[in-house]
Amino acid sequence: MSQPKKISTLVLVRHGQSQWNKENLFTGWKDPDLTEKGIEEAINAGKKIKQSNINFDLHFTSKLKRAQRTGNLIMKELGEDIATYENEALNERDYGDLSGLNKDDARKKWGDEQVHIWRRSYDTPPPGGESLKNTAERVLPYFENIIYPELMNQKNILISAHGNSLRALIMYLEKISDDEIVKLEIATGQPIVYKLDEDLQVISKEIL
Repeated sequence: MSQPKKISTLVLVRHGQSQWNKENLFTGWKDPDLTEKGIEEAINAGKKIKQSNINFDLHFTSKLKRAQRTGNLIMKELGEDIATYENEALNERDYGDLSGLNKDDARKKWGDEQVHIWRRSYDTPPPGGESLKNTAERVLPYFENIIYPELMNQKNILISAHGNSLRALIMYLEKISDDEIVKLEIATGQPIVYKLDEDLQVISKEIL
């Protein structure tokens, strides 16, 4: 009789609304904090996770305060005090010369079509910045080398990160194509819960 496969839980949460999200600015590796709405989104994410009876063993986040604070607020809501690991591999994609610019102003400067290409193509980076492909090239080795072994050991893991670093992970987990992944929108403060088997195959996905 075959042994049942080991199952672990991986929860991905994009940080709550940041000040620059609110102001419609390209953020990237810049480090604005959460807005009041962003704080509420993080707390609500914690409440939803608590209602689902998910207990975490480890928390991974980026080097940027909006993601760190989101994860910390979730943990506070859960009443958990677990090890947190910060690494710039999980940072948002670097928007280079666009960082700090209003998105409407960027369209006026470079044109709607060019800005759309920078934002929504898989492998065309903005000047001085990263494409989603570049972002995946740092996110996925970190996931495979550091986080995957913990999932193999049946650890339940929270990753609080960013729209594009999470896109890279979701692309990998769900085997989504280059063309399709750029269309994926990830809401701020909304937990995405994966049940994974020991081969890192997705058994189930739930958006809380």
